[in-house]
Amino acid sequence: MFTTMKRVLALAVTAALALTGAACTGDSDGSGNGKKITIGYMAWDEAIAASHLWQHILEEKGYQVQLKNLEAGLVYGGLANGDIDLFLDGWLPQTHASYLEKYGDKLEKLGVWHDDASLSIAVPKYVEGVDSLDDLAAKADTFGGQMIGIEPGAGLTKVTQEKVLPSYGLDGAMKLKTSSTPAMLAALDGAIADKKPIVVTLWHPHWAYAKYELKDLADPKGTLGQAEQINTFARKGFGKDFPEATEMLKKFKMDGQQLGSLEDLMFNTHKGDEEKAVEEWLKANPDYLKALA
Repeated sequence: MFTTMKRVLALAVTAALALTGAACTGDSDGSGNGKKITIGYMAWDEAIAASHLWQHILEEKGYQVQLKNLEAGLVYGGLANGDIDLFLDGWLPQTHASYLEKYGDKLEKLGVWHDDASLSIAVPKYVEGVDSLDDLAAKADTFGGQMIGIEPGAGLTKVTQEKVLPSYGLDGAMKLKTSSTPAMLAALDGAIADKKPIVVTLWHPHWAYAKYELKDLADPKGTLGQAEQINTFARKGFGKDFPEATEMLKKFKMDGQQLGSLEDLMFNTHKGDEEKAVEEWLKANPDYLKALA
C-alpha cells in the first residue's frame, strides 16, 4: 500500500513538473497555444496601428493578446518589471533616450521596423509669415500664446519643453498645452475647418500629413533631432519564452506608405473599429504576412 502511494505521488510530481516545463517554454511547440502576451502602447497613432496589427497576427497564431494603453514612461517601466511583454513604438536615438538610460538593461531589443521617423512642430499651410521656429516668438499672439501638444509624459513633450521652447525664446511667450494625442488632433481638425491659425507638436510618420495641408516649421537649431528609428522592445526573457513570436517580430518592417495606409484605414475609414481596419489592410496587402513567416 505504501509503495503504491509513493508511486502515485511520484507520477503526480512528474506530471506537475512536465506541465511547469511546458508553461515555461512559451511557444516552443510552434504555435501560441493560448499563451498570453501583453502589448503596451502609448497613444501615438503608429503605436496604436502597430499594436492592433500585431494583436491580430499573434491571435491568428493562437496567442491571447491584451493591449494596455499607457504613457511611455509607464510602458517602459512595465517592460522592466515584467508586467508588459511587448512594446512596438520605441523611438531612438533621441525621443526615448531617457527611458533607455533608465530601463535599457532590463529590456530585449527585437529590431527596427521603421527607420525614417522624425519629430516636428507644424502649422496649417495657410498660416502666413510662420515658416520657422525662429518666427514663433514674434507671432505668439497669432496662436493665442499656445502650442497644442500631446501627452505630458511623451518624449515629444519633453523635447519641446526642454529644448524647443527655451532655444527659440518661447518661454513666457508661448505655453505648451498638453492633454492627449486625440485632443491635439481634434484641435487641429477644428482649427483647419475654421481656417484659424494653430501650431501643434506632431511627428512623421502620421496620417495627418495626408489628410491636411501642413507645413513643418524649420528647426535651424536642431532641437527636434534628426531622423529616428522605431524599435520593438520586449521584457527580459521574452525571446526564450516566445521563440516563434520573437522570430516573427524580428522580421517586422513597415515603410511610410504601408504605415500611412494602415493608419488611414484605422483612424479615418474605420474609426473605432481597429480590427476591421487591420483585416482590410491585410487583405489589400496579401504578401505582407509571408515576409514574417
